[in-house]
Amino acid sequence: MILCCGEALIDMLPRETTLGEKGFSPYAGGAVFNTGIALGRLGVASGFFTGLSDDMMGDILRDTLRASHVDFSYCATLSRPTTIAFVKLVDGHATYAFYDENTAGRMITEADLPALGEDCEALHFGAISLIPEPCGSTYEALLNREHKTRVISLDPNIRPGFIKDKAAHMARIRRMAALSDIVKFSDEDLAWFGLEGDEDTLARHWLHHGAKLVVVTRGADGAVGYTADHKVEVPSEKVTVVDTVGAGDTFDAGVLASLKMQNLLTKQQVTKLTEEQIAKALALGSKAAAVTVSRAGANPPFAHEIGL
Repeated sequence: MILCCGEALIDMLPRETTLGEKGFSPYAGGAVFNTGIALGRLGVASGFFTGLSDDMMGDILRDTLRASHVDFSYCATLSRPTTIAFVKLVDGHATYAFYDENTAGRMITEADLPALGEDCEALHFGAISLIPEPCGSTYEALLNREHKTRVISLDPNIRPGFIKDKAAHMARIRRMAALSDIVKFSDEDLAWFGLEGDEDTLARHWLHHGAKLVVVTRGADGAVGYTADHKVEVPSEKVTVVDTVGAGDTFDAGVLASLKMQNLLTKQQVTKLTEEQIAKALALGSKAAAVTVSRAGANPPFAHEIGL
């Protein structure tokens, strides 16, 4: 089982009513939530940990997890509101306005951390859930507790507009990356850290920092995976892009699903990945993400849609 640990929220997506009026419709979302949903749809045993509200929006999140076969028994239930994100789409690219004060997802503490059984092989962290407190410290504490025995995946998924203290957030990502086995960056994420050098140099920096597999996504230009011994590039799937909501989250799921299917999600195996194994993982990530960008919103594919 792969446990995704991070934000779950309601995306209010712009829609036009039958009367031609502009409005918003609620959709379950959140970067790490999307990865959990994508894993479940790809047929991989997945769980999800966050704080879920007992309000009607929390019910939407639970119903969505249930429909994609994601185990949310690890979640804490809080009598606080659900995080809401209003989405603006410009040429298919999303920008967000968040309402997150005192929400169920934000206010979880170490007292809410779940006990994990031997069936949990890997944990996935990332995105905006690592920015605010107390949840940011809570997720970091979970990673610190589990990294010695379980594979750790991290997608920083940098959102500069929400980071009020860049130095503090950068320090957290560095601490977590040092204990992670798999770290994925978009090319924009990689640039945010302000390090000098080309992509190869920057990827090697994160390998030296502790990661066993560093993945860099380049949007329409594909993705590349780096280990101490290999550099593997795969092209992106060519599709008509409707919007990019959830693309990177789905890519993460495809990579993790492939590694699971190849029986590589162990602390030992992830240190000695071959070029072929890396290529398979990146290819599934790209294939799954291509379906997500070809339709509106974060709507990852089911296994049968990509031939699994």
